[in-house]
Amino acid sequence: MSNQITIEDVAAALGVSKTTVSRAISGKGRIGEATRNRVLEYIEQNNYKPNVVAKGLAQRRTFNIAVVWPGDSALVDLPFFQRCLVGISEVTGGYSYDIVISVVAGEEISNLKRIIDNHKVDGVILTRTLIDDKPADYLRKSGIPFVAIGSSLDEDIITVDNDHFDACRELTSILIGKGHTKLALIGGSQNHMITRTRYEGFMSAFGQSGKKVDESLIYLNQGNEQRLTEIVKNLAEKKVDGVVCMDDQLAGYVMSICRSVQIRIPEDLRLASFYNSNILENAIVPVTSLNFDDRNLGAAATRMLMKIIDGEKVESQKLKNYEVIMKESTK
Repeated sequence: MSNQITIEDVAAALGVSKTTVSRAISGKGRIGEATRNRVLEYIEQNNYKPNVVAKGLAQRRTFNIAVVWPGDSALVDLPFFQRCLVGISEVTGGYSYDIVISVVAGEEISNLKRIIDNHKVDGVILTRTLIDDKPADYLRKSGIPFVAIGSSLDEDIITVDNDHFDACRELTSILIGKGHTKLALIGGSQNHMITRTRYEGFMSAFGQSGKKVDESLIYLNQGNEQRLTEIVKNLAEKKVDGVVCMDDQLAGYVMSICRSVQIRIPEDLRLASFYNSNILENAIVPVTSLNFDDRNLGAAATRMLMKIIDGEKVESQKLKNYEVIMKESTK
C-alpha cells in the first residue's frame, strides 16, 4: 500500500470509525488498548503518514520554527550562522518541523513581529544576543517559546552557548604562560554579548596569573580598517608581545594590514584569534585560535526549543566543545 493512505482508508480497512483511528494516533480520548494497538500496527505496516496540516490543526501547532538571522552581520559572519542552521535543520527534520528565516537588522523587528502575530511558528531561535536586546525582549513579552544562542543579562531567557569565557581565558592563559604578558586586545561592538564574554575571559586570565593588564592596549568597537591600520602600526612600534583579536574578521583585517605595511607575523607581531574560520585556515601564516562546533550548537538549541514547545522545563546550557589551536602566529 502507498504512503498516501488516509484516515478514511485505515478506518475502512479495520472496520472502525475515523474518530477511533484519530484517537489511536493522537493518544487522546477513550479507546480500548487492543483497538489502539491494532490501528497503530496497521498504520506502521502500511507506512501511513498523517497529513501535517491536519495534524497541526488537531494539535494547534504550525510545525514551523523561526530562526532569527542578524541582517547587519558581515559577510564573514555567514559561516557561523550557516553551520548553526545546518545543526538546526538536522534536528527539526526529525520532528517534522520546517524553518522560517526572519531577518532582523538592529532594532527593526517588524519581520519577526509579523511572524509571531500571525501565529506562523511554534517557537523561535535567536542566533545572536545583545546587551540591549530588543528581539529577545519582544519574544519574552510575547510568551512564545524561544531559545537564544549566546548569553544574556536576563536570567529568565533560556540560552545555549559555547563556553567562550573559559575558552578565551584558556587561550589567553597559554599566551601569558609563554611569557607574552604585554598583550593587546581588539574587539567589535560592545552591544554584542559575545564581546563582553570574550573580554571577561581575557581579563580573568590576567587575574589568575597575577599579571596586570595594560588598559591602553584594549580596543573595542573596532571594525574600521583605517582605524585598525593606525592601531596595528602603533602596537608594532610599542613592541607588544602579541595581539589577540576577538574574532576571525578582525584577525583577517590585522593580517592584511600587516602585509601592506611590511609588519611580519610572528617576527614583528604575534597574533591570535578567539574564533577560527576558513578565513584563518587559508592564511599564509597559520593563526593560533579557538575552534568551536557551531553545528552542534545549533542542534542543541533546537532540541531545547522542542522540549519547551512540548511543555518540558529546560535550563540554560554552556557547551564545553572547544579546542585551543596553537599555530605559527604566536611562536
